Order: sequence, then structure tokens, then C-alpha cells
Amino acid sequence: MTFENTTPNQAVPKAVLFDAYGTLFDVYSVSMLAEQLFPSQGQNISVIWRDKQIEYTRLINTSTTAGGATDAPFYKPFWDVTRDALRYACAKVKVALDAEKEERLMNQYRALSAFPENKAVLQSLKAHGVPTGILSNGDMGMLGVAIRSAGLDELLDHVLSADSVGCYKTHPAVYALGPKALNLPVSDILFVSSNGWDALAATWYGFQTLWLNRQGLPFETLGAQPHHIANNLNDVKTLFSAP
Repeated sequence: MTFENTTPNQAVPKAVLFDAYGTLFDVYSVSMLAEQLFPSQGQNISVIWRDKQIEYTRLINTSTTAGGATDAPFYKPFWDVTRDALRYACAKVKVALDAEKEERLMNQYRALSAFPENKAVLQSLKAHGVPTGILSNGDMGMLGVAIRSAGLDELLDHVLSADSVGCYKTHPAVYALGPKALNLPVSDILFVSSNGWDALAATWYGFQTLWLNRQGLPFETLGAQPHHIANNLNDVKTLFSAP
């Protein structure tokens, strides 16, 4: 399967927003450096690192800090959450993460490898006048380095960070950044994510959605389905009649 329309007769979207981590940037590309630093543990570290990173964002979304008459939401920037998750991953596989190795791995995460088709897809969308952007949990510093490293900075009209609202996906306040920035109804915007939970939550929020199933996984079983399923970013172009 390369492309599936789960909701036929869907209106042509007027803009597209991409998740960043896992969708445009390969979060597991850090395993190569991790393997050099910790032989035979690189892949394990990258998987645990990513899983714990997402788990921590969900924990933050549902937690508060006590203080005064009301409790305030607890929040840490994604960069700090990513560092915390790395420390956990190394502790779990029982390797010694000193300060130098930690910084090397964190710097590698700043400039994750981009998937090879990204640039051509964004160039095609731009040539056809389609507004584009990123809607990500990443803070602006992280996203800026990743985007520049991949040479995508001239191809994205918007970079929207969860950091601006002090919470993470799947909180509605994060998804609300999209229609506000694009000045479009949410139903006119295509949201693309390789994370099933993200595609599901965006569907619930009201976006048209494309789940980029890069790993051949089953979709979430909570009932709703994304409007489109693909395994390559090139299929985004077909929804805008781009060659």
C-alpha cells in the first residue's frame, strides 16, 4: 500500500501543515552516533529516547504545579524534555552518559537527518502556491536548527511551536495554532504526521489528515481514521493536484 483514501470526496485542502519529528526529520537517525558512543546499544537508546520523550510530553500535559489559590500548568520546553528522555534511556540500558557524550547526542538531535523526499515535495507545493508550515512540539530553537540544516527554511511559510502555548500535542491549544496562523477554517487545512496518535488527535480536532505510515504499523483503534494514509511524503502532492 502506498496511498489510501479513507474518506472519499474530501474537499481539496487549501494549505498543509507538517509535524516535524518523525514526519520531516528522522528521530531514529541519532542511533548511528549512539552506536558509536555505546556499541550494541545505539538502536535501543534511540527507541527508548523517543518513546520516553513522547511519554514525558503527555505527563506534562496532564500535570500541574501547586501554588497559591490555583494550580498552574506544569511545563518544560521540548529541548529540556528531550534531554531528560535521553538521560532516562541511557539509565535504562545501563550505560554511563557523561557530559561530553550527552552534549554530542543532544547536538545531533538538533540536526536530525531529514527524509530524502522532503525538499522536492515542499518545492512542488511552493511552486503551486500552497501555503505550508510545521506544527510541532519542538521549541523554536530546535526547529530552527533542524530546518536550516535540511535546507528547508525558504520552503516553509509558517513554523508553529507548541512552546508558544506552554503545552504539547494532543492539547487542543496546540492544534489551534494552525487555523489561527493560516487564517483558514481547520477543515481546509491538511495536517500530515507519521505519528498515529498525532494524526488521530488532529482528525478529532477537525483537520483533514494524512497519516504517513513510514513503519507499516496498524492505526490507532479508538474509532476515528485519518482521511488519507500514505507511506511516502510524495503522496501529499496528489491531494493538491501537484505533479
